[in-house]
Amino acid sequence: MIVSTTPTLDGHKIEAYYGIVVGEAVMGANIFKDLFASIRDIVGGRSGSYEEELTRARKLAFTELEHDARSMGANAVVGIDLDYQVIGDKGSMLMVSISGTAVKTSPL
Repeated sequence: MIVSTTPTLDGHKIEAYYGIVVGEAVMGANIFKDLFASIRDIVGGRSGSYEEELTRARKLAFTELEHDARSMGANAVVGIDLDYQVIGDKGSMLMVSISGTAVKTSPL
């Protein structure tokens, strides 16, 4: 599956447009991660636990997006938009939302 933020793919012709596909993942941040992230905010540095959680959420959202595209008969997704949000009470949840257009391509 080819995924791209661009509306076209070099070396490929888009033969069919199947529609918009979306992948979403919402991950909860637990109290220990919040505690260690707060300490990092005070002393500086990166919050590895939150970075890992964001990476996991992003990979899950891409997997969902690709699954939906394949189920439509697509072999690529173009025009991908990737969004991150903090949601829930007191920002306790991390959300990744990915959308794009499922297409069928062929080499030029």
